[in-house]
Amino acid sequence: MFSGSITALVTPFKDGRVDEMAFRAFVKWQIAQGTHGLVPCGTTGEAPVLSAAEHARLIEICVEEANGQIPVIAGAGSNVTAHAQAMTRAAKENGADAVLVCAPYYNKPSQEGLYAHFCAIADEGLPVILYNVPGRTVVDISTQTMGRLARHEMIVGVKDATGDMGRVADQRAHCGDDFIQLSGDDFSALGFAAHGGKGCISVTSNVAPALCAAMQNALRDGRFEAAKSINQRLQPLHRALFIDASPAPAKYALSLMGKMGPSPRLPLVEANAQAKAAVKTALEGLAGGKGS
Repeated sequence: MFSGSITALVTPFKDGRVDEMAFRAFVKWQIAQGTHGLVPCGTTGEAPVLSAAEHARLIEICVEEANGQIPVIAGAGSNVTAHAQAMTRAAKENGADAVLVCAPYYNKPSQEGLYAHFCAIADEGLPVILYNVPGRTVVDISTQTMGRLARHEMIVGVKDATGDMGRVADQRAHCGDDFIQLSGDDFSALGFAAHGGKGCISVTSNVAPALCAAMQNALRDGRFEAAKSINQRLQPLHRALFIDASPAPAKYALSLMGKMGPSPRLPLVEANAQAKAAVKTALEGLAGGKGS
């Protein structure tokens, strides 16, 4: 159910408020471009700066527009277990198909603490995809802990943003073949799939959804050379979107495409000049090919 190119949706703002009209149109465009799944209110969606009401409303809109065509995996990460549980309940009430839950940041819990945290959230009764991104959370969900968590019937997969290709096989050994492994790193999504991953929760697919979907379709169909070619075309955009703090470069790219305004919320600011120049060059390169 959860596979392919899954977009970690940015959240558009206008005059400091959530731009619901732009978000609704953006979700429609993503679906029309062939995206296989949507993640509203994740890290890329600036979840930490959204109010509870905004968070719930964005999920509600996303579910409405998806209308069962593709799955909606709502962001529900927090370093407060009770807060993550509350967001999971709200996501369930608003019709999300699953939640994406990062490891608690700043607290630096032990592996036992991680296990208890994720189990408490999974007990809310909505499928959980773990999000392992130690570069941001400082803690790593070990493959052993992941194996224990995989035995919970509601913990169904992982978004792995470690960039470590060797983990795919290790996690399969601990979690089993049915545990869904999704890349959380656009740069290594191709290699992740080659090691047995089933897709990517992507930042780049905000900007180039058709190409990202086409690459994942090629991988699914065993057309690795075609996937490799598409990945090569996407590399300049992958790089450009992470020159400055994400999602500022992605929002700038989307502003050039007329999808939304370029501004994130504080403490993030608009992309710097270097990132803007790289984004423009990357978009021009894609436009010079077969388009995005």
